[in-house]
Amino acid sequence: MKILTKEWYETCQQTGLHFGMRVHKGAASLDEALYERLYKRKEKEHVKLQRDVYNTDPRFMLEHDGQVMTRVDKAFSGEEVTEEDQLVYQMPPEERAHIEKLIAEYDARPDFDEKQCKEDYKEAMEWNYKNHAERLPAEIVEQIADIRVFSLGYCTREVKQQLKKKSEENMKEMERVLQEYREDVEKQGIPVDVRRQLQFHDCIVTTLLNGDDLVLQFDSRGGFTEFSKLTLKAAKILKQEGAVVGKYWLYEELYQIDNEYELHVLLNGEPMSELIVRCTDIVAEIE
Repeated sequence: MKILTKEWYETCQQTGLHFGMRVHKGAASLDEALYERLYKRKEKEHVKLQRDVYNTDPRFMLEHDGQVMTRVDKAFSGEEVTEEDQLVYQMPPEERAHIEKLIAEYDARPDFDEKQCKEDYKEAMEWNYKNHAERLPAEIVEQIADIRVFSLGYCTREVKQQLKKKSEENMKEMERVLQEYREDVEKQGIPVDVRRQLQFHDCIVTTLLNGDDLVLQFDSRGGFTEFSKLTLKAAKILKQEGAVVGKYWLYEELYQIDNEYELHVLLNGEPMSELIVRCTDIVAEIE
């Protein structure tokens, strides 16, 4: 990646460092009793939320089947609504079958495991301690008396102010790079219909087949495209750093070099992966 680099992506992840943080005067010093009290409070909230989710009956998803819907313009016009203005929603058989499967699993579920829920929460928080210590700016970490209390969402007023300032700086840098990227897109002059074939953001790469052509297949259910297959014609991999299959496609850059395309892709994960491919044509398909 030339512009939307891994470093830029990390900057994007730090544009809301102060979000959700609450000022607590006790966060100024190391206080084990305070930590234990705050931990129990947060653990209790977590367990309640997970129990509520676990006990949510999926039957509510069937309520839309047979529902009468009215055209928006008619619904708000004040005019009389006729049968022609209404539509009865009929749930597709495969969707109903999926919901009925969820209902069967719900009815057969064991009791909520509070002990396991607490263990999972503890494991997640331990990961948060380490993650915050590694990813926050060192000059801010040095001012945090107890990274555990910080990870629970509490800090001093001074630390929160610095987090907000750093977030604003990161936001400006993120926007600066995006503007550079937009200007580069205009300069490249690559047709819009070609670029539209590469909108795989948040799609999971499920298959990579490398022959005369490079074929990528996707699980695009979490993405923003109907395409699920991408073929790069007469492709040559210039760089493959890290695994590709099983990773989420994050961002791409496309360049035109010597009558060919050069595609750069950034994929998420620990560590993040990068793929650079030179090809003669790009074909996206729905499978």
